[in-house]
Amino acid sequence: MHSFAVYYIESNIVCMLVFGILLIHNYFNIDRQEKQIKFDHVLIAFMLYFLVDCFWAAIVAEIIPKNRFTVVTNVFLIYVLMAAITYFWLQYVLAYEQVPNRGKPKFKFAVLFPFILSTAALILNYLIAPDMLIDKNLDTLPFYNIYLVTVPYIYMAAILFYTIRKAIGEENPAEKRKHIFIGFFPLIVIVGGIIQMLFFPYIPIFCFTCLILMLIFYIQSIELRISLDPLTNLNNRGQLNRYISQSSSLHQDGHLTIVIMIDIDNFKEINDTYGHAEGDNALIIVSESIKKSVNKHNMPSFIGRYGGDEFIIIIYPVTRGETDQLINEIRNEIDVRVKDMDYPLSISAGYDELTGKEDSFQSCIQRADRKLYQDKHLRKNRLK
Repeated sequence: MHSFAVYYIESNIVCMLVFGILLIHNYFNIDRQEKQIKFDHVLIAFMLYFLVDCFWAAIVAEIIPKNRFTVVTNVFLIYVLMAAITYFWLQYVLAYEQVPNRGKPKFKFAVLFPFILSTAALILNYLIAPDMLIDKNLDTLPFYNIYLVTVPYIYMAAILFYTIRKAIGEENPAEKRKHIFIGFFPLIVIVGGIIQMLFFPYIPIFCFTCLILMLIFYIQSIELRISLDPLTNLNNRGQLNRYISQSSSLHQDGHLTIVIMIDIDNFKEINDTYGHAEGDNALIIVSESIKKSVNKHNMPSFIGRYGGDEFIIIIYPVTRGETDQLINEIRNEIDVRVKDMDYPLSISAGYDELTGKEDSFQSCIQRADRKLYQDKHLRKNRLK
């Protein structure tokens, strides 16, 4: 038993060290976003859980005396940290999915309420009838397990409900997979814990399951930082260069290759009059409108922020008419989103076809850019 405990404790310490390295790396990132901060909270909750799990292993191996104080302290901390892991993962999901109102006090209290209620009930239960939770041999009883899993299950149900609903409404297959993966993460973690509890109590399956899954998520987040613009979550200029370097990506049989350039009308005036925060908001509105409109069409596409207030879209329609339709849909989507704003928000757009291998991508961008400015002048003349 003693050797199993040492192995168990060592495994948990290794997991803690790996999570600590990820946490330190995240902390010193110069461009920390809300979802990264929430991810760090999950890492901290896991590290504390592994520490308490080491405490449990030491009690079982009688390295630490088994008495009412050590057992009660351990089971209460396990309860708190199990709830904390799923609570912070829910917070991460809310930030990742950009859920509206997530920062408002009423919303935060509603999310935290199940934990507050369950904790108060657990403490009251122990004070009034401790024998319902822990027997004379200081082993936990099934009634304690109800408390242990209730709050995590509530949070997991909320995560699954929201992410599955997002996945159902998502037309882009890659985005659909992201919603499903992030939703089922806590369920996979719990399955690892159940397997350990029922079949292999002295093998740290839960620890290794958490480590593997969190590393997968961390690697994905690093890839996203490299390839995505942090404000709009669109592909950045570097990702565009990687995309066009693969010539096979740019030409598809039976389809045109169309390059669309878009910029925001009077963007400098928005920044100067309403501030850079509102300018950022305008960029987000346009980027989300582009994504939503493009995802409605069942064709391959590349969407990126080209620089400043310029966006680039590469699509593969059958006819040029589909491109005009897409641009109109983007404009209509922007109009829907800016109804209650203090200023008008509109775009100018130009596009051209990448005709073949003898035509360079840079030349096509320049042609699309010239047509963008033609569109901008025509739109200004109409308003005069």
